[in-house]
Amino acid sequence: MVSQLLWVIFPYLCIFSFIIGHIFRFRYDQFNWTAKSSEFIEKKTLKYGSLMFHIGIVPVFLGHVVGLGVPKEWTRALGISDHLYHLGAAFGGGFFGIITLIGMILLTYRRLSVKAVRKLSSVSDIIVNLLLLFIVFIGVYATFFTTIAVPDFDYRETISVWFRGLLVFSPDAVFMNTVPLSFQLHVLTGFLIIGLWPYTRLVHVWSVPVNYVGRSYIIYRKHR
Repeated sequence: MVSQLLWVIFPYLCIFSFIIGHIFRFRYDQFNWTAKSSEFIEKKTLKYGSLMFHIGIVPVFLGHVVGLGVPKEWTRALGISDHLYHLGAAFGGGFFGIITLIGMILLTYRRLSVKAVRKLSSVSDIIVNLLLLFIVFIGVYATFFTTIAVPDFDYRETISVWFRGLLVFSPDAVFMNTVPLSFQLHVLTGFLIIGLWPYTRLVHVWSVPVNYVGRSYIIYRKHR
């Protein structure tokens, strides 16, 4: 029962919250669909922390997409051996994971230690910071330490199979029962962030000003 709750019910509840929450907020709260800027309060730590986080998170995300969504039979068919794949995942993913972790440490330190930034932050801002810091930390820990401590574990034969089953509405919680704790915490935290996403500043990820690309003019209005 606990296994079904953690690996079937909880992920679907988070996905449902992600979809419904975004629809509701887009319809009724578009004016707050952004992140409150605190750059004018403190710039130096924000500059380095944000830069390192964004440099690291994109390759990390793409690595997760490949690792979870692409069966190992497909990579073998492309001529990529399992050993070569794991080397790339460990060293490439680990490198960018560390960059992301350092960025999150700087951003979290800034939010909690700079008094003015802390006052500007809502409870959800702090929760998001701590959750992102934890998920990146536990991911790096799993990559460098758990894979050494449990050398026989292969997430592409357990987590990836379970995840793809989740996407086609036929998840098998049995695949997650033998997964090391650090990987389990990484997965559960990821779904928790997905579930909370629409109700936090994370929605600003979707606010990319695409309509400004190629635009040759800017309208300025004078306020009296």
